[in-house]
Amino acid sequence: MPKNKSKKINLIPTAGYLLIKQDEDSKKTSGGIYLPDTATTEKPQKGKVIAIGTEEILENGTKRKSPAKIGDTVIYKKWGGNEVKLDDLEYLFVKFDDVLAVVV
Repeated sequence: MPKNKSKKINLIPTAGYLLIKQDEDSKKTSGGIYLPDTATTEKPQKGKVIAIGTEEILENGTKRKSPAKIGDTVIYKKWGGNEVKLDDLEYLFVKFDDVLAVVV
């Protein structure tokens, strides 16, 4: 039975965090061959934003808005974020500050 990939996630990131679904293409070669987890030593650095926390309030009292919106693909710091596994799918909570770029 195929998994429903459009299943709603009931997680709301806290202030200053994005919830990202990691890009699975990094486990596939350009020829379309899927590599096992043991064959890849690099962590993916790209993913799709699926939820956004509220604005982050900095120490000086100013607010930092999210660098991306839901549905955007972002590139984040190599070892940034905290992994969470729900229903056999892996997600990543990434700080606003750890987002390096939005893919356009």
